Amino acid sequence: MTELAIKEIKQPSLKTIGWREWVSFPELGIKQVKAKVDTGARTSALHAFRVTEFNHHGTSWVEFDLHPFQYDNETKITAKAEVVDVRNVTDSGGHTEQRYVISTIIELGEDQFPIEVTLTDRDSMRFRMLLGRTAMHGRYLVQPDKSFLLSENTE
Repeated sequence: MTELAIKEIKQPSLKTIGWREWVSFPELGIKQVKAKVDTGARTSALHAFRVTEFNHHGTSWVEFDLHPFQYDNETKITAKAEVVDVRNVTDSGGHTEQRYVISTIIELGEDQFPIEVTLTDRDSMRFRMLLGRTAMHGRYLVQPDKSFLLSENTE
């Protein structure tokens, strides 16, 4: 048996995704948002503004607004989710910010799975969602020269 064949047997079968993919969050009412696949980011981040914490039956929840499409600050979705944590997150510029963390279901192509995402204002960023390596671990390989391998490009 060749060395390549041995490696293929030992490695699980992972789907390949591009450096950007369309994702949705059905529990949040978000039908489509373009995500940048970021293997340099440990956690995933979702664009959110006007984040308001409230108590719901004794647990901490947040309500937030988001603009799901880049370059479109008119389309707005309001979502609510239970807070699972509040974490200090350091961005790529070295700035640390305290962020709410929520857990929800993400859809990527035909795949659905739970994901933790931090909420942060990404209005000035090109992508309204970053898909971090924790969410991809054990599921996907990234092909950095391709886009929309599991999701349809709707631009």
